[in-house]
Amino acid sequence: NNMACYRNCFCCHCCCREGETRTPEELAVLGEIPDEEEEILPRKDYESLDYDRCINEPYVEVLEGMDNKKSRQYEVVRWMMVFVIGVTVGLVGLFVDFFVHLFTKIKFTVVGSSIEKCADKGCLSLSLLELLSFNMIFVFIASLLVLIEPVAAGSGIPEIKSYLNGVKIPGIVRLRTFICKAAGVLFSVSGGLFVGKEGPMIHSGAIVGAGLPQFQSISFKRITFDFPYFRSDRDKRDFVSAGAAAGVAAAFGAPIGGTLFSLEEGSSFWNQALTWKVAVFSCSLQLFCSMSATFTLNFFRSGINFNKWGSFQLPGLLNFGEFKCPDGDKNCHLWTAVDLAFFVLMGVVGGLLGALFNCINKCLAKYRIRHVHPKAKFVRVLESLLVSMVTTVVIFAASILLGECRDLYSPATLNSSLASSEDINSTIRQFFCSNKTYNDMATLFFNPQEAAIHQLFHQDSTFSPVTLSVFFLLYFLLACWTYGVSVPSGLFVPSLLCGAAFGRLVANILKVNIGLDIYSGTFALIGAAAFLGGVVRMTISLTVILIESTNEITYGLPIMITLMVAKWTGDFFNKGIYDIHIQLKGVPLLEWETEVEMDKLTASDIMEPNLTYVYPHTRVQSLVSILRTTVYHAFPVVTENRQNERDFMKGNILISNNIRFKKSSVVTRAGEQRRRCQSMKSYPSSELRNVCDEQSAVEEPTEEGEDMLQQMLERRHVPYPNLYPDQSPSDEWTMEERFRPLTFHGLILRSQLVNLLIRGVCYSENQSSASQPRLSYAEMTEDYPRYPDIHDLDLSLLNPRMIVDVTPYMNTSPYTVSPNTRISQVFNLFRTMGLRHLPVVNAAGEIVGIITRHNLTHEFLVTKLRQHYITI
Repeated sequence: NNMACYRNCFCCHCCCREGETRTPEELAVLGEIPDEEEEILPRKDYESLDYDRCINEPYVEVLEGMDNKKSRQYEVVRWMMVFVIGVTVGLVGLFVDFFVHLFTKIKFTVVGSSIEKCADKGCLSLSLLELLSFNMIFVFIASLLVLIEPVAAGSGIPEIKSYLNGVKIPGIVRLRTFICKAAGVLFSVSGGLFVGKEGPMIHSGAIVGAGLPQFQSISFKRITFDFPYFRSDRDKRDFVSAGAAAGVAAAFGAPIGGTLFSLEEGSSFWNQALTWKVAVFSCSLQLFCSMSATFTLNFFRSGINFNKWGSFQLPGLLNFGEFKCPDGDKNCHLWTAVDLAFFVLMGVVGGLLGALFNCINKCLAKYRIRHVHPKAKFVRVLESLLVSMVTTVVIFAASILLGECRDLYSPATLNSSLASSEDINSTIRQFFCSNKTYNDMATLFFNPQEAAIHQLFHQDSTFSPVTLSVFFLLYFLLACWTYGVSVPSGLFVPSLLCGAAFGRLVANILKVNIGLDIYSGTFALIGAAAFLGGVVRMTISLTVILIESTNEITYGLPIMITLMVAKWTGDFFNKGIYDIHIQLKGVPLLEWETEVEMDKLTASDIMEPNLTYVYPHTRVQSLVSILRTTVYHAFPVVTENRQNERDFMKGNILISNNIRFKKSSVVTRAGEQRRRCQSMKSYPSSELRNVCDEQSAVEEPTEEGEDMLQQMLERRHVPYPNLYPDQSPSDEWTMEERFRPLTFHGLILRSQLVNLLIRGVCYSENQSSASQPRLSYAEMTEDYPRYPDIHDLDLSLLNPRMIVDVTPYMNTSPYTVSPNTRISQVFNLFRTMGLRHLPVVNAAGEIVGIITRHNLTHEFLVTKLRQHYITI
């Protein structure tokens, strides 16, 4: 046990090997280069979102002016936006589905006719060339769109999950990303790649939710409207969550499943009000996002495909049809209690296969990160074309060479909801087979993926075990290779199709070889659920999505059992596919809760004690220096407490004892830094230099005639911004002087400070702070979401001696924790309240450190826990 070894090991020559006793982050801290094969650590350059409201004077003025009428007006506008988002997402799904269906129909019609003609003439190479031309042109277009906006690659679910977790992913909800995503996915699916459009639909829905309430676009800067609502990360995240849920609803026709997906995979807390807005239909005029998306898509698809407007027969882009026994067959049953044992075993196998899929895909993703992404962008296009070419050749060769001619029993019981007004036998492929037989391999490969899923779920005619095995193996490998190339791509449909083949293979073995009386469609559905659950590791939301897609509530228990078993089995080996890709991107994602062992640590163990702070009244030159020399996004507002307490009544034992208790029990910045210095010295062979033995350089006196502000910016920033910038830390300062007590008053954001400087909010030395201009809440949030940068500031317009009073604009009541708070409490507060900065304040009201998202990541906590074991 590594932890036990740490308890008894205080030098690098103990029984533990170096590779076992050093995490990558510890090696980085100690100045050693980690091994190339180590995991990617969470990056510190990812910003967090400000979900917690900043309660300052401008916001309080808004609250004071808010009455019941304005509050109701605000809620009406919110509900209207939710409905508009849902309708828009439904229309986007309609657009994607229409063109995918059109392009796929044209491709398979042309290539199918060519194969039928060439069957006798021996010109199959021409048919293969036609199929290659179609697929590679489509994939080339999709890959070019990703070059325009790289964030549009993949499914987008890892990025949206990170965003809803509180991490700001650059470009993830931009209009350009939306256009490249929606257009790219229809070409990548039409191009025959083993990808789905459901994942990108979720991403597209999230972008719609983020963009519509803003009424502005960064890509088209001239498109702006004076819409004063929803000017905060809090509102934006709510709408992104609603849009993602609408995307699930449009993709699967599962509004309730969409809500649960948004909760299970994305949101960092349960917002009851948001839940009603997204998923639950209440009477009167209150419409919600998921239902409106499903309604819109169902209305138009049913009207276009069946010419029956208002019939509502196609609830989502992917629906599994109706599972029912043939009329008059009293011995038929969808599933029995005996079948549950097989479902559990299928769940175990699905978890194992999913873990293998994730492992292979992770290795491929690492290879791309190291060897493909650093190269020129056209290399990614070449990789996409290579995948397209290999996939096309495999599909063609397997259909022609490996397919078997199977007897076609009474008309195929394909559900009429599958594909519109086409004949129900149109998805049967008879390549090189007589009229009463069909090519089982070609029927699976030479059809849209949704049609192949319906074949496996509802086709009465059998598929050869060899065909199902080969199909599963090829689809498994090619889908694993494809997920991660530079095209918009989803994973739901390929996983469902791969799992359905596995389930149908199990059904064939049990039904034909063993002679059990089972319903093949149920086993195909359970196989699909088992494999998909083993890959993505979702349980509750995926259960509801599959139930809503099948419209069969009796499948709830077997699907839930299968998904739980698949998740437990897969989690034994690795994480879900989305969590793996989040980790590879270095996103500091916060899990639902911390491990029990982490409660051995406290807030003081993980906080950052080296603070950059501002005073309630600070000179312009100090603020500019701080903003230009740091990357922090919030700064504590403090006043210094230089007066050390004295035993002014030495004769009074009671007071003397109380003061002594305070000095011994209150955690201070100096005490924590001293303890950390001793802790770092316990590392053997460490040549660390930290603040306890650093010598600050004495600043040179300023030359006359030089601009004071420019000198301030050119000097190295010292961590003590005050009204007298010519002062600097002395070489003789003690630890107590360097880390002197700071009384905490509030937090001020970087964006707020820049806004104050740009708008000239300051006063001169010979005036009072009351003469300083006042900004309203609308003026403070006018530039959201793209606040100006400090480097855009014209320094010539500033008077460095002017003073800024930040007290009206700081958050005077942020959430704080005590230094002795246990990690589980810190973690739960930070995550559930959607915080970005968490000050650590001691019992005397002095700030001793600050906690950010990076301080709560699993990797950081593990490192601190190992340091804890070394020092005890």
